[in-house]
Amino acid sequence: MKLSFRGGIRIDEHKNTEGCAIRRLPAPAKVAIPLSQHIGVQCRPTVGVGDRVLRGQQIGELPGGLGCPVHSSVSGVVRELRVRHNSVGAPITDVVIENDGSDRLAPEIYPQERSTETLTPEEITEAVYRAGISGMGGAAFPTHAKIGSAAGHVDTLLINCAECEPYITANHRLLLEDAASVLRGTRLLMRAVGVQTGTLVVEDNKADAIAHLRELCASDYPDLRVAEVRTKYPQGDERQLIYAVTHRALPAGKLPADIGCVVFNAETAAAVFRAAALGMPLIERIVTVDGDCIREPGNLLVPIGTSFRDLIAACGGLKREPARLISGGPMMGQALWSVDEPVTKGTSAVLALSEPARPTPVSAQTCIRCGRCVAACPMHLMPNYMASLARTGDYAGSAEYGTLSCVECGCCSYVCPAGIPLVQYIRAAKAVLRQKPKKEG
Repeated sequence: MKLSFRGGIRIDEHKNTEGCAIRRLPAPAKVAIPLSQHIGVQCRPTVGVGDRVLRGQQIGELPGGLGCPVHSSVSGVVRELRVRHNSVGAPITDVVIENDGSDRLAPEIYPQERSTETLTPEEITEAVYRAGISGMGGAAFPTHAKIGSAAGHVDTLLINCAECEPYITANHRLLLEDAASVLRGTRLLMRAVGVQTGTLVVEDNKADAIAHLRELCASDYPDLRVAEVRTKYPQGDERQLIYAVTHRALPAGKLPADIGCVVFNAETAAAVFRAAALGMPLIERIVTVDGDCIREPGNLLVPIGTSFRDLIAACGGLKREPARLISGGPMMGQALWSVDEPVTKGTSAVLALSEPARPTPVSAQTCIRCGRCVAACPMHLMPNYMASLARTGDYAGSAEYGTLSCVECGCCSYVCPAGIPLVQYIRAAKAVLRQKPKKEG
């Protein structure tokens, strides 16, 4: 029986690029590498204008607190340290590097793969930190910190291969084309957190990847198994993934380690292997470029800091002017102001979309008490009441219905026949509620 969770929705998948092999995008003439690509504090630059840098060289260090270092994805000359506002309006510093085309590697990157069999948990964690790896599924939580919180406290390690958002197929292609890196990285993560087995969790719409992984596990990785889960959104949310596989519910305000679990993304696992075996920092990633405005959709392996403009150009450019440009998936991704935004460690997709196929109903956006949002909510909340109270400014009342437990997956807004932007009201309420303790303190 295929594993699943209660709630969620079936959604048009639009996996148009599942058959598109990963293409390496040549490094552009210029990259703009943000010093904040992770949850936590922004790095401070370790280079200045005019400095020469090498590919893989650290260019941003952590001043303290949660975060991870940042590295150059090209060799060249630093031309600018610019401050801009990102897609959510927060100020961020980019290190702008002019590519010299020589692709010279930093000396700390190993000339050939080294054995990882004898690495201790501490050495693996240190390699992950030095490589600047953060979660590549979108959340961008520093991976070394997740390892540290889980080590010695968990009995279950899951690799999230669900990729439940529409359009995105980056992980799917990775599993088909370089599954060995994912599996070897999974073993390193297992050793780092202290578990004996690992489980790769894949939605059943990726039958070819499931078959390939099971064949590899049977022949070379007996300590790994593949769990097939039902295709349903938001299966990729770690709470739903954990429940589907283990039937353990994650209480509000708790971490997966509190219930004995830890979850890593498939591409993160591959990055861990490269860090441990090659000393290679996280300086490139796979990005799906798709949408009905893209001429030639595909999956690209791109240097961090490459502009979305360059990605779109590499896929044949635009067929028409998009109404929406999104970083990530259409359900939980960020709307973009400009095609000049750079690729970060957490960028899984760039979507250029025209007007939605399902137009928003023309109405007064009045709730008709149908209950569809309640049935769809994977967190078993009542989005109708949470949004209604937030809409009137009663944030305390909204909180009583569990607003802070909302994962902002967008299921409620998607199924609402009145076209009420439920998740937007809830998101606004969460922002207010999270600021209150700071003001009161």
